[in-house]
Amino acid sequence: MPELPFGFNTGDEPDPRDRDSGSNPFNAGDLGKIFTQLGQMFAGAGSAMASGGNAGPVNYDVARKLASSSIGFVAPISESTSSAISDALHLADTWLDGACALPAGATRAVAWTPQDWVDNTMDTWKRLCDPMAEQIGSVWSSALPEEAKAMAGPLMAMMTQMSGMAFGSQLGQALGKLSREVLTSTDIGLPLGPSGVAALMPEAIEAMSEGLESPRSEILTFLAAREAAHHRLFSHVPWLRSQLLGAVEAYARGMKVDMSGIEAMASGFDPASLMDPSKMEELLSQGMFEPKATPEQTAALERLETMLALIEGWVGTVVSAALGERIPGTVALSEMLRRRRGTGGPAEQTFATLLGLELRPRKMREAAVLWERLTEAAGMDARDAVWTHPDLLPTSADLDEPAGFIDRVIGGDISGIDIDAAIAEFQKETDPGREDPSGEAPPGPVES
Repeated sequence: MPELPFGFNTGDEPDPRDRDSGSNPFNAGDLGKIFTQLGQMFAGAGSAMASGGNAGPVNYDVARKLASSSIGFVAPISESTSSAISDALHLADTWLDGACALPAGATRAVAWTPQDWVDNTMDTWKRLCDPMAEQIGSVWSSALPEEAKAMAGPLMAMMTQMSGMAFGSQLGQALGKLSREVLTSTDIGLPLGPSGVAALMPEAIEAMSEGLESPRSEILTFLAAREAAHHRLFSHVPWLRSQLLGAVEAYARGMKVDMSGIEAMASGFDPASLMDPSKMEELLSQGMFEPKATPEQTAALERLETMLALIEGWVGTVVSAALGERIPGTVALSEMLRRRRGTGGPAEQTFATLLGLELRPRKMREAAVLWERLTEAAGMDARDAVWTHPDLLPTSADLDEPAGFIDRVIGGDISGIDIDAAIAEFQKETDPGREDPSGEAPPGPVES
């Protein structure tokens, strides 16, 4: 299992359920003292919680404020920079038309400051973080023995709120750091921003460009092409966004916990530490419960990693085809970004800290090779028609042995679905001009 998420420890304590059924590690008297002291401490911390905002599994008001504080002052983006980004996205989409069967997916081209990135991605972060935080919070009520539940009473809700504040604090710090390092709205492979909004981060792009041999204009166009390619997928493959985010949710729901940490809490817990919010965060980050990897989590993680690898491989393939002869540094820039993802960049570290989940598509190279070979063997339309249905996508095993998958596509037989019919329907949906007697062109380029 990847690095453990916020709120859990890393100990190797045995599962209490495997112990002698005659021994009970929970002492009702000790637990009663703990909850009595917790009540006294919460009485003093009530004002802090009242000012903390919402009472959900993650306090996003705290997260937003801490992220903004971490970012600090950022100069407004100049009109000339915004215009350059808009022009780069227009140009990239024009070039992608010849390398991709999916039409343009972005309707707006924008330049974001780090604060803009936090504001525009927060809704997606809520969907990503809530399932894991809810799972952590439910431990307090579902994993305690019945005698402890009876003693806890309303204190459980207060403990959940304190946990939400601590998780919000952790999230805010992570987003503040990440907002200065991401290059585009789709830099981590997930659609974090609003649908149809192609966004580039000029401050981070400028910092990344230092020391590279490629001209700034080429780097900007290259990153714009990647952003535009991602939006073509996320806009015209309607199930993809929900499948990606759903895999993260499934990973969280699959988590199981044991009660190993509660014994340490009962024997060495100092309730006075809860008077200081930073101590509370430290207490939770040390962990009270140990998560256990489950088959559900393993399956969700493999599904997510494979999907991310397929997205990255497809984007790399179409961007290289569109820019390869136009921008000499395309190969070097692609390799630089691949290493950045493969070695665990800021996004991967953030997810590992917050969710215990590494968003590191381990088979990016294999996915790129598969898409390239499929393009050579079956053509652009057949390659992109694979995205018509999730059952048509290559599996993790197909990435290791692409020849069999390519043969199935050429033979028109994938998972019982008629690939020829899928291609015809795909062409009709993605290029209405082929079937539309009015001859109207597809939607135009993005607007700034």
